[in-house]
Amino acid sequence: MFKSLQWKIVTIFVLLVLAIMSVAGTFLVLSVTNTYYSLFADEMDSIFTESFIDQMEAGTAQEQGEEYIQSLLNAHTARMGIDSYRNYYIISAATGAVVDSSIPYQGQFTMQTPNLIAALSGEVGKDVSPQAAVMDYAVPVHSQDFSYIIYVQDTKEELNTTIQHIFNIILQAILLGISVSLVLGYVLSRTITTPIANLTQKAKGLAEGEFETKMDVKSNDEIGTLTETFNDMSSKLQETLLEMSTEKNKSETILQNMTDGVMAFSTDGSLIHINPTAKKMFALQDEVKIEFDEFFLGHNVDVHLGDMLYLEDYRYVERDVELDHITLKASFAVFEGEQDNTGGVLVVLHDVTRQQKLENSRREFVANVSHELRTPLTTVKSYAETLLDMVDGTDVPVTFINIILNETDRMTRMVKDLLVLSSLEQPDQLKKTVFDIKVLVTDVVDTMKLVAKEQGHRLTLHAKQPFDSFYGDRDKLEQLLLNIISNSIKYTPNGGRIDVSASQVFGKVTIKVKDSGIGIPEKDLQRIFERFYRVDKARSREKGGTGLGLAISKSIVDAHEGTISINSKVNEGTEVVITLPTIKPEFT
Repeated sequence: MFKSLQWKIVTIFVLLVLAIMSVAGTFLVLSVTNTYYSLFADEMDSIFTESFIDQMEAGTAQEQGEEYIQSLLNAHTARMGIDSYRNYYIISAATGAVVDSSIPYQGQFTMQTPNLIAALSGEVGKDVSPQAAVMDYAVPVHSQDFSYIIYVQDTKEELNTTIQHIFNIILQAILLGISVSLVLGYVLSRTITTPIANLTQKAKGLAEGEFETKMDVKSNDEIGTLTETFNDMSSKLQETLLEMSTEKNKSETILQNMTDGVMAFSTDGSLIHINPTAKKMFALQDEVKIEFDEFFLGHNVDVHLGDMLYLEDYRYVERDVELDHITLKASFAVFEGEQDNTGGVLVVLHDVTRQQKLENSRREFVANVSHELRTPLTTVKSYAETLLDMVDGTDVPVTFINIILNETDRMTRMVKDLLVLSSLEQPDQLKKTVFDIKVLVTDVVDTMKLVAKEQGHRLTLHAKQPFDSFYGDRDKLEQLLLNIISNSIKYTPNGGRIDVSASQVFGKVTIKVKDSGIGIPEKDLQRIFERFYRVDKARSREKGGTGLGLAISKSIVDAHEGTISINSKVNEGTEVVITLPTIKPEFT
């Protein structure tokens, strides 16, 4: 109960009353006590003046000196306030015996106080201390024969009675103040807690989806402003949740009806979402539990969750998944969660069975057609060469026969390139061995230097650092470098510069071929590796190009699990960057 805001407010009221009354009572008691002490000291000082003391000292010189002092003191008892609590004593300074007092008293005066001791020393003792048990005042009276001390003592019983009465009044006031503060605190706290309780109830309703009810604003204070803000928040929350619900339904509908499979995994590898298409692709039941690494490794897919979550190069990967009845293209991507933290891995599965069949048919067609074209092309070239030998002394134009020969040679080169592409697309066609790739690059550059020199080019190589042993198809990589460097030589105006560099960093070999040639327009860079694509068709045909050189180069790089890219600007030059992993074979 006392944890509620209402009782906390009531408690504050009660504590405030207690604090005020306690402080006020303390000041009142101190004020009364100090006033009582001050009155006592002032009364004694007003009576025991120097003239009064001189008068008593003069009276002690008479024969009946004691009776004279007694008569003087009795005459001033009213001013001294002598009563049952306050008394005076006439004490012999020599013997300490009580000569006379306002109450019956015989014998020695045994009480020793600082003021009495001061009077015995010949000084007026008038210090009043709140810590002392009594209030007293001591005056020495001296003559030639006798010496007395007039001692006035107050037991403070009247002061204590007064203070006790004040305490009782303060206690009654505190009890009354607490009662009033309880009532006022409860009533006033209701004006604060009731709207808050209503807001709490409304918040519970919002948590249960009740957005229609609005709260009445009954005041213009902070509570009223809070109520208005809460109503506004309720409306906006309803709109936001409605939009989110609409988007969620839209997303779920899209995912449920996608032709592609979608799977989502959390960072611990557990499955958090899978759409019906993905279930159908893998023939999964609803109750089956799936764990990322176990599931994909079980389907011979070389993807690890830890690599994707913690290695930057594996944030997005693509893999082929071969199932019994279909072939899938799986795209793995890491998605972000709350506060830019990694949320998990999203897998999109695309059925490429039909495309793969078409691609296989295309490859077979290209390979078969290319193979079948070799014989007729050889025949055409043979007959054209025979005709060329027979033209002497005839009217047959030599130019026509030369054109036939040139086009036959170009078609023959094209057929050879297509056969090379077809072989590269077949699995396990690479003849990999261990060799020094630096030696390979050096040999190719030395081979092409003569060709470059014929056109006035300067071909240089930069490869000074040592390289690890490389594992790959040396002949195919040699063909790759020959294609790239020959392109630089062909499309660089006479007197140009071609720089070849090779380096190795973290198990990857990077080969760069940079020239000062005519460059490639930016719009053509995206299609430069397509088959038969030419930037300048007339110039390419004039140079004897088939449009397959770069396509073959990319196929060779892909077969070695590397990358190739081209950076170029028109009339400024072109740079080809080839990156190949240093893959070492496992010997048993």
